[in-house]
Amino acid sequence: MSSFPKLSVDERFNLITRDLAEVLGGDSLKAILEKDERPIKMYWGTAPTGRPHIAYLVALTKIADFLRAGVEVKMLFADIHAFLDNLKAPIELVRHRVEYYRHVLVAALHSIGVPTERLIFVVGSSYQLSEAYAMDNFRLCASITENDAKRAGAEVVKQVASPLLSGLMYPGMQALDEQYLDVDVQFGGVDQRKIFIFAETHLPKLGYAKRAHLMNAMVPGLKGAKMSASDASSKIDFLDSPSEVKKKLKDAACIEGVVEENGVLAFIRAVLMPIARLRKEQQASGIDVFSQHGISKSFVAQGAPESTMFSIQRPEKYGGNLHYDSYESIEKDFAEKKLHPLDLKNGVADAINALLEPIQAAWKSDPAFNKAEQDAYPPPPGKVVKAKKEKKANNQKAPAEGLAGAEAKKAQSSEANATFVEAAEKGIEKLDIASTQ
Repeated sequence: MSSFPKLSVDERFNLITRDLAEVLGGDSLKAILEKDERPIKMYWGTAPTGRPHIAYLVALTKIADFLRAGVEVKMLFADIHAFLDNLKAPIELVRHRVEYYRHVLVAALHSIGVPTERLIFVVGSSYQLSEAYAMDNFRLCASITENDAKRAGAEVVKQVASPLLSGLMYPGMQALDEQYLDVDVQFGGVDQRKIFIFAETHLPKLGYAKRAHLMNAMVPGLKGAKMSASDASSKIDFLDSPSEVKKKLKDAACIEGVVEENGVLAFIRAVLMPIARLRKEQQASGIDVFSQHGISKSFVAQGAPESTMFSIQRPEKYGGNLHYDSYESIEKDFAEKKLHPLDLKNGVADAINALLEPIQAAWKSDPAFNKAEQDAYPPPPGKVVKAKKEKKANNQKAPAEGLAGAEAKKAQSSEANATFVEAAEKGIEKLDIASTQ
């Protein structure tokens, strides 16, 4: 990003805030830019729980703007938060997921065309287990109520009738992260707004500065609701195959002429067009865009007009390729039913597969990346197939099922064990040992 020409204060501020859904405390950021004594310091955090998916590209694309504006960006892998979030994963598994998230998000940034040399990666447990942080967490807990914590986490922490204490700690820790990461601003989705307001209210009570907050809009899932890692049909994984991507787009909610709650259009607006714009701006600055390491192919078809940012490729018998120079022109054609839902879906599927191709190439070629994925999301244990019960000619006990039964059957065939009962007992003993490991 250093190849871009030097920008004015207003140009940098506009880069930082463009396309955002909401800005809180923008004046404090502009004051730092005007003083020009140091860069704005920002953090964006993610809790490594479910498999990361393409909705992450919304934040990653915006990070490109921050870096170009000279912002110092820290990317927090919030492992303790992931563990606290209703115990979705044991801490040992979360640590593997931190490593996988790092690999896949770096590859995704390269695919977009964002250099990662200036990013600072931080793991939450590197400072959240310190004595000072723990003491501040206690001080914060002594100044807030249960309702404060529940209200702050309402959009991001699972709400249940009898919540675990761990979920109530989540918002307070996210607020403290602003102080311990030494930042001026936190960036996140609009679903984080209540936590951001919580931080602005309670950090000053501990004697710490009130930070600014930047929020991007949430991208609807393929079914129209929020894209979620827990709903496989609503999201596209970074490692989904081209055929899986096309199938999920084919099944996406995309009613002809309807632009509201249309996840396909929303993804174009929030991800594809900003990436296309970034590349146009890089090219205008003399950067050889597609020579960058790990970058994905262009969204523009060969032979398209020079101003094109996004192409939908179709056979000539169906009208030939469509070329667009803005999101508004795509939405207009769709609303007027000049652009068919199937053509829109196919165009977006092609663009997503182009973005995923270098990410998956990195995953396949890098043993550490591949191992990180396997360790982070091991296959579920196979189902135990129950054997059919057979009638016995004598009165001896049949072995127990499962692990105990397997041990009993093994022992049954051994001359060292005289009875089924003794074999079953040995099997159960092993089962007890295994359950404690």
